Amino acid sequence: MNLSFFDQFLSPTMMGMPLMGLALLLPWLLIPKPMHLWLGNRLTTLQSWFFGTFTKQLMLPINLKGHNWSLLLASLMMFLITINLLGLLPYTFTPTTQLSLNLGFAVPLWLSTVLTGLRNQPTTTFGHMLPEGTPTLLIPVLIIIETISLFIRPLALGVRLTANLTAGHLLIQLISTAVLVLMPLMPVVSLLTMIVLLLLTLLEIAVAMIQAYVFVLLLSLYLQENV
Repeated sequence: MNLSFFDQFLSPTMMGMPLMGLALLLPWLLIPKPMHLWLGNRLTTLQSWFFGTFTKQLMLPINLKGHNWSLLLASLMMFLITINLLGLLPYTFTPTTQLSLNLGFAVPLWLSTVLTGLRNQPTTTFGHMLPEGTPTLLIPVLIIIETISLFIRPLALGVRLTANLTAGHLLIQLISTAVLVLMPLMPVVSLLTMIVLLLLTLLEIAVAMIQAYVFVLLLSLYLQENV
């Protein structure tokens, strides 16, 4: 039976039970917990430094009211990075290649930022729909455009993460298939293709981390507009 390249993105099941929940819970087991000691090991020290540096950079342009989101955004980025990197290992599954999961992250968090703005500063939040100095004839059209732009944000968040990871996984599978096919026919070409595959894998590792950072960074920008 011929398998499709897109079969790798199907949600895995075992005995009819979906394994999506297991794929989401497993990364938390790999993250070291901080110890109640004066000195920790190198891994926990590196993790604390990473969280501190990232949180400081992320919260710098946001006022004090938005700093309550720092733990949520830092945990979300660490979670997405771990999931994306685990999905590059053989015989694993990347949950973030599922659009439903990414929208499940994007829609509630985006809606929370909008509701926060409507609660704390409704005038400023509605003011984003209509920039100051807009000509009278353009007011209805501009309000419609800004409203569509507002509601398309969560869709853009989810699709961006899904599309980048899906494209990278497909390229890796296509090139690895070419390596196996060319190996008995043209060993030299197969070796060159394997080098390209190695470089693409390194690029995909970078993409996995960058896309998690971009996802959280855009959420922080949406939060900045509403606090």
